[in-house]
Amino acid sequence: MIAKMQTGKAKQCVILSGKGGTGKTSISASLMHLSSQNISGVYVDADVDAANLALVTAAVPQETHEFSGSKLAVIDPLFCSSCGSCFDVCRYDAIQEPVKEQASYQVIDLLCDGCAACVHACPESAIRMVVQQDGEWYHSISAYGDLFHAELFPAAENTGKLVTTIKQEAVSFAEKHQIPLIIVDGPPGIGCPVISASTGADLALLVAEPGVSGKHDLERIIQTLEHLKIPILICINKYDIYPEGTDAIKRLANSYGYQIIGEIPFDDAIPNAMVQAKPVTEFAPESPASLAIQKICEVILPVLFSDGGNL
Repeated sequence: MIAKMQTGKAKQCVILSGKGGTGKTSISASLMHLSSQNISGVYVDADVDAANLALVTAAVPQETHEFSGSKLAVIDPLFCSSCGSCFDVCRYDAIQEPVKEQASYQVIDLLCDGCAACVHACPESAIRMVVQQDGEWYHSISAYGDLFHAELFPAAENTGKLVTTIKQEAVSFAEKHQIPLIIVDGPPGIGCPVISASTGADLALLVAEPGVSGKHDLERIIQTLEHLKIPILICINKYDIYPEGTDAIKRLANSYGYQIIGEIPFDDAIPNAMVQAKPVTEFAPESPASLAIQKICEVILPVLFSDGGNL
């Protein structure tokens, strides 16, 4: 089976939840550890607004790259005639009128949306759009394989584009080195970053947690992935802290026709493992949480690499 998997397109599994704080990263780190014992993989932390998979796995950066996804308007005071055309057309209040010794209009960087309306409105061609660095992306090495992750700068835009960038880098790396597996630790929510993280995925593992918001957001991500036609498996984290909530999630999954492939108990071994920068399955392999995650991994890999890929 391994020889067969060494050729062709890498299989992608994305871990999502619809909300933050469900334990996606802890589970992703454990799946990295467990799967690497049998098959080589490339890993992606697609939560570029709060990336921490590299911390949990003690990954060491090997390459750092600038990411530029947006543009900012800049007014050249030498050509500005202070006609106010840019001020009138800006819908974001990003143009500041001249004050005191200031001879020309100026752009307030944090308010500029990069729409370039002011550029087209300026009769003196005194405004240009300048490419901005919005973040950085990294190629790091962990004990389990290569990890691609990124950091979006505060107030920067184009989260989805940055996620797409690191995913493309991971896919290219996997193809170049004939690595058969890509595991993506996805961002929370259902917006553009999630769409970018999910595009091209062969399977999604949804991590649910008991509670009203957990059930609500699980349903939202199910509907999103159904629209994208991505196969779904579901696990429940901290299932034992609120049995009624766990039952509600099971009923929801059943109503959509999806499997609950694992129930992970509340376990102090998980935060203790995080402090040591290790997946819980390596830090405490016999802990209740580790044993539950091992069973989840035993389901995921055969599904990913089955001939038909059907659940």
